[in-house]
Order: sequence, then structure tokens, then C-alpha cells
Amino acid sequence: MTNVVVKKKGGKIVSVECDGHTCYGAEGEDIVCAALSSVVQTAVLGLMRVAGIAVAFKTDDGYLYAELPKELSEKERHDADVILETMFAGIADLYEGYSDFIELEVK
Repeated sequence: MTNVVVKKKGGKIVSVECDGHTCYGAEGEDIVCAALSSVVQTAVLGLMRVAGIAVAFKTDDGYLYAELPKELSEKERHDADVILETMFAGIADLYEGYSDFIELEVK
């Protein structure tokens, strides 16, 4: 099971943490894990490379944590919101279809 924690402050996403493997399929063939990883990793790359936001992040085998800086310009906050709400929509959709393999918590 992959545990996903999305933290919000003032109604805005400020961090995401994913931990564990979904175990939907064999290693290398797990489409749920691949889909979830792609959604979250693409969002982090979008924040860093497209929006130019200095995201603090950590990764390890089956683990990813990303957090926005405390201070963002109005434009950075807008761009982060668009990217992170899109990420959340993807995660929520995967959770809806595969809740036996993904645990989603919003704090």
C-alpha cells in the first residue's frame, strides 16, 4: 500500500508525501504504482523546472516528500496551485479506482 499525505495551509497545498509500494502488480509491472509515481514526480518537476520554484524534496526507494518554500510570490503561488491541484486530481482519481492499494490523507 502506498500512503499519500497532502498537507494544506489556508486551503492551499503546501506539501505531498508518498511512502510505500502499492503492490498492485509485480515489480516492474505495477501500473498503479507507476501511475501514482508519474503524477507526483511530474508535479514536482513542473514546480521546479517550469514554475522555477525551489521545492525542498527527498526521495528514497518507495518514498517521496516535497514541500513548497514558506514564502512565494503571487505568481509562484498561482503556478504552484495549478500544478498541485492538477496533481491532487490525478491522485484522487487513482485513489477512487484503487483504494485497496492507495491510502490518501489530506491534512
